[in-house]
Amino acid sequence: MLLKPRCRQLMLLLALAGMGTAPVARAAEAEPMQRLKIMAPAAPGGGWDTTARQMQAALTQARIVRNVQVNNVPGAGGTIGLATLANNLKGDGNQLMVNGLVMVGAILTNRSVTTLSQVTPIARLTAEYEVVVVPAQSPIRSMSELAARLKSNPGGVSIAGGSAGGTDHILAALIVRAAGADPARTNYIAYSGGGEALAAIMGNHVAAGISGYGELIGPIRAGRLRALAISSDKRIPGIDIPTLRESGIDVELANWRSVVAPPGLSTVQRQALLDVVDRMVKSPQWRATLAKNDWVDSYLPGDAFSAYLRTEETRVTDILKSIGLAK
Repeated sequence: MLLKPRCRQLMLLLALAGMGTAPVARAAEAEPMQRLKIMAPAAPGGGWDTTARQMQAALTQARIVRNVQVNNVPGAGGTIGLATLANNLKGDGNQLMVNGLVMVGAILTNRSVTTLSQVTPIARLTAEYEVVVVPAQSPIRSMSELAARLKSNPGGVSIAGGSAGGTDHILAALIVRAAGADPARTNYIAYSGGGEALAAIMGNHVAAGISGYGELIGPIRAGRLRALAISSDKRIPGIDIPTLRESGIDVELANWRSVVAPPGLSTVQRQALLDVVDRMVKSPQWRATLAKNDWVDSYLPGDAFSAYLRTEETRVTDILKSIGLAK
């Protein structure tokens, strides 16, 4: 059947319109965000700083964001950075802050006026297990030996780690309690940056130390630190370190790290940040980052992360009260 000239013109226009819109839609989907700022609310060298800078590398290498800047706002277990995010950066849709389980505890122990309920949860990113180490020259050869010392004289065994009330501190107190001693007597030496804690451990200024496996893997492999136990619930393939439970310490604890945004974001701004983080965690560059740092992928975005965060706040509050670190 022959089409009238006007019909043929209309069909041609429709076909050309269809050809023109598909490439534009695909280009818009792949268009990178122009700029992004990531705050690490701790001193350089620690886990939050490392996470922020690894995000910066993955986002730029994967061409998800054109320009990513990282800045450090240390102090009080991250609560100074949290206050800055909540009070000074409201409505900034190009801002993220790295945080995690450490901050949940620090809010309580520092009696922070600003809480995580005042920011915008974006996603949980990673989980990492804690490792208990001693200096290579230490006479302590096993976790059971350290537990025996803790049971007889917990105040005489100094343990270095991150900020007071953080994951390292929580684990130290839980170990003391599981060893059969009063957790209130835990001799915990807090450092604001991972680099400072590592220097104290390797310099024999403390009897033992606790930190994330990813932060200690280098000195452990180099023979400068002796790993006694890891806080996982079972042995991790490729990591030849016994669990705390294997040594008779019935404790399991995972640290997690996440990103949050300022309050006051529009729906469009929040979704843009969710999309950027989603593209990052699914990129080959981020997968390589996880493998390089021995981080466990625990991606949990948006509303699901918000619900998880509320659950963790309840859990950590109970733990800190039970071991005397919060009222």
